[in-house]
Amino acid sequence: MKKICTLMLVLFLIFTCSACSSKKATAKKENKTQTDLKEATSKSLVVYFSWSGNTQNVAKEIQKQTNSDIFEIVPEVAYSDDYDTVVDDAKKEQQENARPKIKNKIENIDDYETIYVGYPNWWGDMPMILYTFFDDYDLSNKTIAPFCTSGGSGLSDTEKTIQALEPSATLTKGLHVSGSASEDASNDVKEWLNEIK
Repeated sequence: MKKICTLMLVLFLIFTCSACSSKKATAKKENKTQTDLKEATSKSLVVYFSWSGNTQNVAKEIQKQTNSDIFEIVPEVAYSDDYDTVVDDAKKEQQENARPKIKNKIENIDDYETIYVGYPNWWGDMPMILYTFFDDYDLSNKTIAPFCTSGGSGLSDTEKTIQALEPSATLTKGLHVSGSASEDASNDVKEWLNEIK
């Protein structure tokens, strides 16, 4: 009787272990499939220019919520740290239709299908370095999702401007976050992402 009980216990343990192994194998297979699916889905990139840090705050929140790559537009010649000087310089660049040079470069822009583009609103427009960005990169057939920060001017006509600069791209509705709200923009970003998706 003892032998029968022992044999039954051994068989039970073997059956249980093999069932666990089978579940682990299935779980591994499912995890691998999910990983493959994630890798197969299109990649997105957050591109932004920020002078005061407000736009950077929003850019990082978008990156966090979308698991995107991120790229900061850095001017070859840095802007002044003085607000009044930057305001004057920005106005002068607009009047001259300037194209300030960008110090760094995106090597793999073709890898991305969705580009989140962020900037402060300067004098009712994007900073002219954003025009440089759109001149430098062909975003045809990509989705562009613009976002900006300002004291209260909103997006102004920047959405129309971007569409004119990239006529073969799909443009989503833009997001505006006031400078004072940029440090905690998680809800604004979440609502916007849900809306544009």
